[in-house]
Amino acid sequence: MLTDLFSVASGVLVGLVLGVLGGGGSILAVPLLLYFVGIKDPHVAIGTSAVAVSASALVNLVLHARKGNIKWPCAVAFALSGSVGALVGAALGKAVNGQKLLLAFAAAMIGVGISMLLRKADAGEVDVRISPRLAARLIPTGFFTGMASGFFGIGGGFLIVPGLIGATNMIMLHAVGSSLVAVTAFGAATAASYAMSGLVLWHVAGLFILGGLVGGLLGQRVAAALADRKGALTTVFASFIFATAAYIVWKSI
Repeated sequence: MLTDLFSVASGVLVGLVLGVLGGGGSILAVPLLLYFVGIKDPHVAIGTSAVAVSASALVNLVLHARKGNIKWPCAVAFALSGSVGALVGAALGKAVNGQKLLLAFAAAMIGVGISMLLRKADAGEVDVRISPRLAARLIPTGFFTGMASGFFGIGGGFLIVPGLIGATNMIMLHAVGSSLVAVTAFGAATAASYAMSGLVLWHVAGLFILGGLVGGLLGQRVAAALADRKGALTTVFASFIFATAAYIVWKSI
């Protein structure tokens, strides 16, 4: 019973962060499943997290699609190449010792925190169109981003957004919306790989997703109320990520 409550509560927290800040929350899924919900195996936590992250991203994808924030040709090209990379990354992740994988995950968390602190306001081109030259940058970027996402079992939005901007020079709003196509695809590919190895707790994933929906709705209201203070909230959340990464390193060592 407590496990069920903790699973829902963890989903609420991740959904709340995603709703307020628009990203970064999914990086907390694995630590929450390990240290709060009580999943013992890091590989099972990563597989279960991938299911929840993919489902949450799909919900947000629908919302952004309705607002016209997705550059579909670029997003689909990035997602297709990245899904192949995610399968490769997931296979590598399952082959790595669980404790070593957690140390690498902590390093990824530090990368998320730094990325959030460095995020800038909108810049770039509004009307981006795919071309052979652009695809030559987009496809390999998608593959390696997907590989990292699959390896760590995270959405990878902190890598996908700058990857899309670097390859296409699209504005931040469109990069965030387009990234959700890739996050959904990467999460699904990673989840499928882990599920075939029996490394997903479906009951926990379902409760986590349910909590995420509630947290996302709350997060949207909080974001509207604190629209002019997101910079401060991002700094606080990045600091929390650094502290969590330090805790993971301490527990692993």
